[in-house]
Amino acid sequence: MKRAILIYNPQAGRGKIERNISRIVAVFRRVDYDLILHPIEFERNPFDGNEDVDLVIIAGGDGTINYVVNAMMHKGLSVALGVIPAGTANDFAGALGMSTDVVEAAQQIADGVVEEVDCGKVEHLNSKKESAIYFVNIFSFGIFTTTSQHTPERMKHRLGRIAYLLTGVKDLKNLHGIPLTITTDDETFYYPTLMGLVFNGETAGRVPLARMSNLRDGVFDCLFLRKRETAFQSACDMLLYMLGIRTRAVKFLRTSTLTLMSPTDEDTDVDGQRGGSLPLRIKCLKGALKIVSPS
Repeated sequence: MKRAILIYNPQAGRGKIERNISRIVAVFRRVDYDLILHPIEFERNPFDGNEDVDLVIIAGGDGTINYVVNAMMHKGLSVALGVIPAGTANDFAGALGMSTDVVEAAQQIADGVVEEVDCGKVEHLNSKKESAIYFVNIFSFGIFTTTSQHTPERMKHRLGRIAYLLTGVKDLKNLHGIPLTITTDDETFYYPTLMGLVFNGETAGRVPLARMSNLRDGVFDCLFLRKRETAFQSACDMLLYMLGIRTRAVKFLRTSTLTLMSPTDEDTDVDGQRGGSLPLRIKCLKGALKIVSPS
């Protein structure tokens, strides 16, 4: 019998994983998996003592996936990962085509195929002591991008995506531009930035901002919103971009590596978790993750 571990967040999705745990276990037993149940403990590595499992099933949101992928990478493991979406946004699971029904998603993993998917890696340029940070969906900085970090877990579970909106409104008081020097595969340039989004996946909060992005192409799709004189002008620029109308205040580029330099100590975000402070180097690791996708 093969061994699998189910790493799940009991609080995610208002407890829907725990309510369906017996049905999920039954799905994997039917395909000859001995399933280890492991409620997530963010202060320890879930792979301690579980280094030899054949399959890792992650049940939770993008933050839970991020935590498990970082734990695996720091252990030097390469194990097939399956994702059961049970969080607030579930951007990465959406890009994979996973069902929002947790039992159906479990069946998709049981019947699925393993394929190689890209992973982002963030390196700190000012500190050799800090470990690299990995992300599966998005690296971001600037206005609204750290909203997920500021939103209380209890509020997320009670209100869902509305909780992010309410916290985002509060973040408006911190509106400021970032003097930024950007280096890509092809060029280096200066860009006064209000917000930066580096997509490995396709969406942010399920908003399709990177329609050309692909988890398997070895490059990031990047958006940089230029700081304008007023917040209203910047909001209009982003709205025009979302409607497919070109504006010089939104710079789009594709690259496999990205270096971000700034004289300001700016916080960043990876998949809704803290990503460290600028300056940083971001790399796209092509095919670094083995992901079980619906067949």
